[in-house]
Amino acid sequence: MTRVFHEQGILFGYRHPQSSATACILSLFQMTNETLNIWTHLLPFWFFVWRLVTALYVIDVQNDSYSWPLLVYMSTSCVYPLVSSCAHTFSSMSKNARHICYFLDYGAVNLFSLGSAIAYCAYSLPDTLVCTTFRDYYLTLAVLNTIISTGLSCYSRFLEVQKPRLCKMLRLLAFAYPYTWDSLPIFYRLFLFPGESAQNEAALYHQKHVAMTLLASFFYSAHLPERLAPGCFDYIGHSHQLFHVCVILATHMQMEAILLDKTVRKEWLLASSGALSLPQIVGAVLLCLVFSLSNIIYFSAVLYRAPEPEPPKKEA
Repeated sequence: MTRVFHEQGILFGYRHPQSSATACILSLFQMTNETLNIWTHLLPFWFFVWRLVTALYVIDVQNDSYSWPLLVYMSTSCVYPLVSSCAHTFSSMSKNARHICYFLDYGAVNLFSLGSAIAYCAYSLPDTLVCTTFRDYYLTLAVLNTIISTGLSCYSRFLEVQKPRLCKMLRLLAFAYPYTWDSLPIFYRLFLFPGESAQNEAALYHQKHVAMTLLASFFYSAHLPERLAPGCFDYIGHSHQLFHVCVILATHMQMEAILLDKTVRKEWLLASSGALSLPQIVGAVLLCLVFSLSNIIYFSAVLYRAPEPEPPKKEA
């Protein structure tokens, strides 16, 4: 098994590293070590689509500008689990296909990060940050973070064989710092000064979202439980499956919190700051898409030009 395809603590259940697209699709219904990775995002994708369709049914999309950030957020909530499930499905077609699949996965995660920032900016900022310079530049920096994060996470894949620890550190950093920036208003609201309008039942869901995100980060970085018992969790219960479950639960909690904030704080927010404008929302999303896709295309092209990395030499 090529080292690019091998995961720490996972001994069995790998698909052929040059599978056809048909074989990859059929593997959804076969027990491999990727099967539950796929379904733990594919099923939630349909749940989030249902939530989006339900929201569209009750919102006047053309005239209700206050709801536009919510629709962007809910759309990106559908995109990232779909792209992730596709990445896990087709990642065994070849070494380069595996890298490109996960480049796209990283881009989708960062698009969701921007969607979260847009929703937070519209509905969840604590009272003291609503009419401040922080809010004025919050989305701009969120867009910049998604561009840098996509590039850094894509670059980390080139270090998987020779410098696996550095690879993991860079990838964790690539996802941790955009999340931290996006969540600064939530941390401020939960632990410092929420303000009167932000003291509502959404706070509990924000707390649960933060807790599930931290748990997801733990599973992603620790490779537990499979690292303690290699071969015992190859098919069911390994860290990436647990990571997926925690991420989906975190998104669900986040969505409930944002929906509550949007409803409960509507009157106060519109009176205090007004809704985000269409150019602000569309501009942020387009910049994220253009530059993230440029990163993905660039690193995909580099894959076919770069020489095959040599595995690290073991010390005698």
